[in-house]
Amino acid sequence: MTSIGVGARSTRQREALVHVLDEVDGFRTAQQLHAMLVERGDKVGIATVYRALQLLADADLVDIIHSEDGEASYRRCSARHHHHLICRECGRAVEAQSPAVETWVDAMAAEHGFSDVSHDLEIFGTCADCSSR
Repeated sequence: MTSIGVGARSTRQREALVHVLDEVDGFRTAQQLHAMLVERGDKVGIATVYRALQLLADADLVDIIHSEDGEASYRRCSARHHHHLICRECGRAVEAQSPAVETWVDAMAAEHGFSDVSHDLEIFGTCADCSSR
């Protein structure tokens, strides 16, 4: 992924963030991503990281989840609709598709007279690697 999004000009800092996102497996907070950039020697401010993440989210190039305390975490995503299995221990995320969930969402929407529905689904647990430790 080298393009930030429609209408956004590419900058050195944004490209560095994109490269970090390409390298991580799982969701990371803006602060974690900023720390990774600094460790790599990239000079980028935390405000720039937040702005770039918002641009990526607006372009549907990253997924966002919110923790119980409301903190956002970000991850590269595929272009197709999907859900996530997320490890509570290490943050590893796996994209999952489920026709059964989609069928249920459509049925619930129809039953209650809703149209133009969308949904997000994150399933939290402990991955096999963390369980075996």
